[in-house]
Amino acid sequence: MQSILASIHIYPVKSTCGLDLQSAVIDARGLMHDRRWMVVDADNRFLTGRQLPRLVLVRAIPDGDGLRVDAPSMPDLKVLAPDGGGERLPVTVWDDVVDAACADADTDAWFSEFLGRSARLVMMDAQSARTVASMDADDVSFADGYPFLAISQASLDGLNARLAAPISIKRFRPNLVIAGCDPHAEDQWQRIRIGAIEFEAAKPCTRCVFTTVDPLLGVRDPSGEPLRTLKSYRRTHEGITFGMNWIARGRGEIRVGDRVEAY
Repeated sequence: MQSILASIHIYPVKSTCGLDLQSAVIDARGLMHDRRWMVVDADNRFLTGRQLPRLVLVRAIPDGDGLRVDAPSMPDLKVLAPDGGGERLPVTVWDDVVDAACADADTDAWFSEFLGRSARLVMMDAQSARTVASMDADDVSFADGYPFLAISQASLDGLNARLAAPISIKRFRPNLVIAGCDPHAEDQWQRIRIGAIEFEAAKPCTRCVFTTVDPLLGVRDPSGEPLRTLKSYRRTHEGITFGMNWIARGRGEIRVGDRVEAY
C-alpha cells in the first residue's frame, strides 16, 4: 500500500479557519504562515476556540507580510505586519512566554467586536523566539506545542464508521493528512519522508473539547462528539489521542500527492 500526502492545511491566526493548500514551504517554525499570529486577552494570554468557538469563523489569508481577514457580519480587514519598532507584549501560550509584536488598534477593535470581549492580535516576527518543550534546538510557532500535526485519512474513516453522523477532518485541525495507510498507522511511525523532507515523530496528539466545535457553525456539538466516541477506543495513559505531532528534519517544499515513506 502506497501512502501519499492527501492534503495540507495552515491556520495563519491560531484557532481560526484553516486554509487548504496544494503546496507549502517548510521553514524553521513549521509550515510557512502557519499560526504566526494569535489572539490574546487583556492578560496577554492566548485565546483559542476552546473558550471562544466563534474564532473558527474568522478567515485569515496571508497577504505579503500581513493578512486579509473576514468573518460573518464583519467588514473585511487588512492587517499590516508590525514594522518591528512598535509595541511588543510578553504573551503566554500554555506555559511559554513569547515576545510578540502587536497589531494596530483598529485590528484589536475588530477582533474585540467579533468575539464580544477585549482581544488583541499579536504576531510572531523575526524577533520572537519559542522552542518545542524538551527540545530546545527546535523552533515552533504559536501552535499548541509542535510544528506539525499529521493524521491519516483511514483514522478519520474509522472514527466516522462509529459516529451517527460523519465529521470532517477539519474538526482535528491537522497540517498534514496522509492517505493510503492503515487506521492509526501514524501511531507507530518513528520517521517519515514526505517528498524530500524527513520528519521525526514527537508525541501523540491529545485531544480536547476543541474537537467538538463545528468549523462551519462556530458552536460546540451538543452531543459532545466526536470526543465522546473517541473516549471509547482512543483513551491512553496520556489522554485521548488522535493523530501524531511531528518535527521536520529538513527545509523545502511539500506538495499534495507527494509520496509518504514510513520508517
